[in-house]
Amino acid sequence: MKINLYTIEKQRRDAYHTICTQYRKMISKYAVLEEHNIFNKKISAAQNRDAATAQASYSEAFSPYMKGYNVLLHPEGKLIDTPNFYKYFDINTNLNFFIGGAYGFEKAFVGKGDLVLSLSKLTMSHKIAKIVLYEQIYRGLTILHKHPYHK
Repeated sequence: MKINLYTIEKQRRDAYHTICTQYRKMISKYAVLEEHNIFNKKISAAQNRDAATAQASYSEAFSPYMKGYNVLLHPEGKLIDTPNFYKYFDINTNLNFFIGGAYGFEKAFVGKGDLVLSLSKLTMSHKIAKIVLYEQIYRGLTILHKHPYHK
């Protein structure tokens, strides 16, 4: 199984990065996981203009990676519990997760996702959302492999 996580963010070595690195190491026992942080001059300039321009730049940056089963994290997405989340690992061999930038996704881009998922009704930073996603990926994979982590 291969899992890709695509985010619109600058690469930073901070406490969040350390936690994500720990989760990637744990996940590697069950799947190949690659994290792709996308941030370029075009995205930076677009974010300084307006929300619509920023969203369009995110769509352009993400579009080449829309292969396999694509899960977009979005506040208005579907809420599911962990026992149902893990089922996506059982039926898909190439999963792509997308976390948008500060302005979220364009509606047209959201329509291209195979699953639009919300991690919570609570508002959280993108960095926290990434950690929550990593936890749920790890938990889902341990359920799939009948490891006792999820009790």
